[in-house]
Amino acid sequence: MKQVIASLLAFGLIAGPIAATPAEAQRRSDQGEARKEMRAGNILRAREIENRILPQMKGAEYLGFDYDSTAMAYRLKFIREGRVIYVDVDARTGRVLRRSN
Repeated sequence: MKQVIASLLAFGLIAGPIAATPAEAQRRSDQGEARKEMRAGNILRAREIENRILPQMKGAEYLGFDYDSTAMAYRLKFIREGRVIYVDVDARTGRVLRRSN
């Protein structure tokens, strides 16, 4: 019985990181792409986007952001009264593309 449990634990330790790899790889790729684009002056820094958007979201708690390198857009996440609000912002111009309600 101990061998079965040990085998399952070992498999979980090996399979766990493999299962999470695609999402993590995409996130790392997007982060690297964002840094490259910022250095080249093609997109605004995340802090600059936050400074523009946060004052518009009074009464909402800021949860953070993601960067989508394909769309060249930031997605800022907020929560207000139990509802999650997404604000998609063009990383090149800082213009709000879409806001969920």
